[in-house]
Amino acid sequence: MAEIIRMPKMSDTMEEGVIAGWLKKVGDEIKSGDILAEVETDKATMELESYDDGFLLHIGVEKGASVPVDGVIAIIGEKGEDIDEILSSLDDNEEVKEEVKEEVKEEVKEEVKEEVKELKNSDQILKENPEIEEIKKEKIIEEVTESSDSDRIKASPLAKKLAKEKNIDLKSVIGTGDGGRITKADIENYSEEKIESSSKQNIELPQIHLKESYEEIPVTQMRKTISKRLSESKFTAPHFYLTMEINMDNCIEGRNKINESSDVKISFNDIVLKAASVALRKHPMVNSSFLGDKIRINKHVHIGVAVAVEDGLLVPVVRFADNKSLSHISLEVKDLAGKAKNKQLQPSDWEGNTFTISNLGMFGIEEFTAIINPNDSCILAVGGIKNTPIIKNGEVVPGNIMKVTLSCDHRIVDGVTGSAFLKTLKELIEDPIKILV
Repeated sequence: MAEIIRMPKMSDTMEEGVIAGWLKKVGDEIKSGDILAEVETDKATMELESYDDGFLLHIGVEKGASVPVDGVIAIIGEKGEDIDEILSSLDDNEEVKEEVKEEVKEEVKEEVKEEVKELKNSDQILKENPEIEEIKKEKIIEEVTESSDSDRIKASPLAKKLAKEKNIDLKSVIGTGDGGRITKADIENYSEEKIESSSKQNIELPQIHLKESYEEIPVTQMRKTISKRLSESKFTAPHFYLTMEINMDNCIEGRNKINESSDVKISFNDIVLKAASVALRKHPMVNSSFLGDKIRINKHVHIGVAVAVEDGLLVPVVRFADNKSLSHISLEVKDLAGKAKNKQLQPSDWEGNTFTISNLGMFGIEEFTAIINPNDSCILAVGGIKNTPIIKNGEVVPGNIMKVTLSCDHRIVDGVTGSAFLKTLKELIEDPIKILV
């Protein structure tokens, strides 16, 4: 019996997929486990595997076309099996969809008709109340009069009299009064030489002949998902922001010592990630999710690390980060970042985050705010380290300052909770030995 192959949901955020390429053609024998096609999702390009044996009888989607989740992709069955009835039933479903669309169109038309009726009623009100119509006419006359007066010269009576006595053309006088009105002072200060000299100073600018141009590129599945999810987050979760400065002097010294003796090179982002994981254990509300009628407080710490890729932003997850060493975190982050840039991430690599870190410090950004990654309650935006004068022991000395900003979902985290988390984070980074305890 023929089996319909539908677009599977390959990630928690996926709504549709694009067929990047078919690896099988109609008539090919298919065995369970064979790869039928490559599918571009919002996260990565993934392989579509067959779970049935048989022959590929029908391909319903061309290469490059998008298919919604659960949409029909292909049909597999016995060789020579008649699938006309199946295709017909699929077409009938499409007809039903079209009928629904038509019904919606009719409803919209009825709404428009009602609005038109309301407009007609407003015209009837004007007819039944002539005084309103008269006011309307007076207003129109007033506007016309004002527009015709705009061509007339505005000048005070005294200015007009003085100009007549001095034989000065008012058109050549620049008014300095309200709305360009010519005053007595303008006539007294009038000089034909000034007018001539100012006219001589007019500069002719060269003509530049250029054409407007632009390029339009299609929105990728990844960019569509980023747009939708972050828009929902921004306008659903009430964001507020807390910024704190962290003295990085001890952290820089500690990192240098670690990298001198370790084969694994530790980055500042690795230290921030580890410190955040330890701080989350002490402040579990920052490690929670808002689920409508309940709040889920996560006992585990899974930290998402924002990675910029060509098509947008991916957030692979370091699982149980609080139980991993700095060297372990460093190696894992590098591995995940490489997979993200090569589109090799699997669903298990990007799902399940409880907290997210976004670091733009390497791009020279000192401070920024980030949009919370659903379904987290917070996201930490990390800026670059800046050499800054600081007060130490009553003296101004050079110091290294890093700013971090915590974006909080006010439905879960309030100002006190967020501030307490940042205070703990600051203490851990400024004295990195505490991270290892």
